[in-house]
Amino acid sequence: MKEKIYTIPVTDAFRVECECPLCVLEKKLEDEYVDYALGPSLMEPDGRMDTNEKGFCRPHFEALYNKQSNRLGLGLIIDTHIGEQTSKLKKLYELKAEGVEKDKGISLMKNLSKKLSSKQTETEKLIDELIVELGNLENKCSICCKLDYTMDRYIDVVLYLWFKEEEFKSLFNSKKGFCLKHLKQLLEGAKKYLNAKESAVFVSNLLNIQFENLNRIQQEVNWFTKKFDYRYADEPWGNSKDALARSIQKIVGNCGLK
Repeated sequence: MKEKIYTIPVTDAFRVECECPLCVLEKKLEDEYVDYALGPSLMEPDGRMDTNEKGFCRPHFEALYNKQSNRLGLGLIIDTHIGEQTSKLKKLYELKAEGVEKDKGISLMKNLSKKLSSKQTETEKLIDELIVELGNLENKCSICCKLDYTMDRYIDVVLYLWFKEEEFKSLFNSKKGFCLKHLKQLLEGAKKYLNAKESAVFVSNLLNIQFENLNRIQQEVNWFTKKFDYRYADEPWGNSKDALARSIQKIVGNCGLK
């Protein structure tokens, strides 16, 4: 198989014995992006603008904090991120502040009539705008955005290699399938990057592998549960001792199980 610089991370991940090679690839990228956020990104204006606007999701804030490699850097990121978000929320409030003050003086009769009316008060409008703004922030994460973009590029590489390199196709087909998250990404990639014939060929192959391995992991979990029954106590565990952790990964992908 002819290796190129952009194919090496993909082929390396597919050579790992695991439940989902794309989880291996994504975890490596995620660790690199966490290190980058606490290092070079701090000194780049574009990087700081990105983290000020998006911040991080809960898992990535946890990863940044637990890294304990640059607490000052993380503090600087949080400082300017909170400042920018507070400014946005204040602006929304200031635009409606006068109306909110008026709403404080609504009489009992007006209050009852408002409940029967579809017309919103200024306070209700403010609440809706704040909910939208906070919802948008909740769905943003600087690291997630980078991961989504790069993983999409790598899905394209996977599909290219599957059709162009017989050695990679054999490697792909020998794997234990994928977690459901990355199964979805492969299906999205097939829709995005393949023509109708290619898509039919690839998806049929992919789903045969996936169903076979979903059945396998379910059987392993099933045997794990039976081992708690005294009737099976002396039977061998087989591959089921760690089936619980592997089955969870099969469902949700990378997660910090201990």
